[in-house]
Amino acid sequence: MKRLLIPIFIFFALAAGGLFWWERNSEAPSTNSKLVDFLITKGSSATVIANKLRATGLIKSPLAFRIYTQITGKAKKIPAGEFQLSPNLSLFKIVEELIKGPTEIWVTIPEGLRKEEIAERFTTALNKDEAFKAEFLNLAKDKEGHLFPDTYLFPKEISAAKIVEKMEATFEKKVDLSMQEEIKKGDLGLEKTIILASLVERETKTDAERPIVAGILLKRLEIGMPLQIDATVQYVVSSLNCKNQINCEWWPATTLNDRKINSKFNTYKYAGLPPSPIANPGLSSIKAAVYPEESDYLYYLHDKKGEVHYAKTLEEHNANIKKYIY
Repeated sequence: MKRLLIPIFIFFALAAGGLFWWERNSEAPSTNSKLVDFLITKGSSATVIANKLRATGLIKSPLAFRIYTQITGKAKKIPAGEFQLSPNLSLFKIVEELIKGPTEIWVTIPEGLRKEEIAERFTTALNKDEAFKAEFLNLAKDKEGHLFPDTYLFPKEISAAKIVEKMEATFEKKVDLSMQEEIKKGDLGLEKTIILASLVERETKTDAERPIVAGILLKRLEIGMPLQIDATVQYVVSSLNCKNQINCEWWPATTLNDRKINSKFNTYKYAGLPPSPIANPGLSSIKAAVYPEESDYLYYLHDKKGEVHYAKTLEEHNANIKKYIY
């Protein structure tokens, strides 16, 4: 009988100890009710969040946080963003506040989007209405190419004007003095350089090919050859078809007939650069337009795997088309 009582006693002792530990470590770490700014970056794991909460003085035990969020399935429900939390909250209340969502939200704007696509992303991410979207588009009307692609942290209640202002300011910061000086040495000027960068952004897939493609497009401009860029035709087609539509296909597949559309943006029909950027390029494409790479090539194409192939002559280019496209 005594042998049976010993393991029972140990079990209850451990259970009592575990319960005592849990109660102590799930309590609020302080009676201070002052709000603390707490930032969760995208991709942060429960372990990273737990350790940061402990370091900020918002919980007592990272282990208790991980156990609770894993068992309840709440670990995957905690969004990224900036929160305002108080150290006088229990572990359970802290998790509850995190699940409610942040006061500021991360919004990622990829390279190569039109202003309409950017407006849609902010409208969705910040849970805004169509009036916000319309205001954004009105403010960004003449700013295509200058809405810098980046990951931004914005308050939920931010205005469209503040977002446009921040994106422009980021553009001006990224296009630094050394690039501006290099642009002044050339013939294009800033605006045409950004137009070229927007073409490079939509036409390329890797950082390595961008300076080469930029050089090819500049060579075509020099000899008066039409740029013949499919992305400009996509821009024309979607501009005609996507007016007042929600979640439209902004970069549709095009046909040979589309290349006949009478638009200054159609680089199959009109030589030279389009009147304005067709998208908002990232830093890599802007640098490619500022520092293009000279080569003997005049043509390029991407195969079905996305790999680029260059050609010096039209005959070589047509051979590449037969080899890699058809």
